[in-house]
Amino acid sequence: MKLKDEFIVHNIGEETLLVPTAEASFHGLVQGNKTVDVILNCLMKDTTEEAILAVMKERFDGDEADMREDIADVIAQLRKIGAIDG
Repeated sequence: MKLKDEFIVHNIGEETLLVPTAEASFHGLVQGNKTVDVILNCLMKDTTEEAILAVMKERFDGDEADMREDIADVIAQLRKIGAIDG
């Protein structure tokens, strides 16, 4: 899976924004934290949930089950707005 080209990741300090271009069917902004930032950056190229989990485990201390749940939740929301291919 990969983030569609119709979306741009923009970082402002500790905050991450997912901004749709004019070609996107979704019109709005998605605001996220450091976790969302890592997930979005992984999605800049074709990846899997397992690969994203590996990056999350390198960057953050925490429970693997919680990380898996966070990844699944973010991906579900991105699919809902049509931001992911694959």
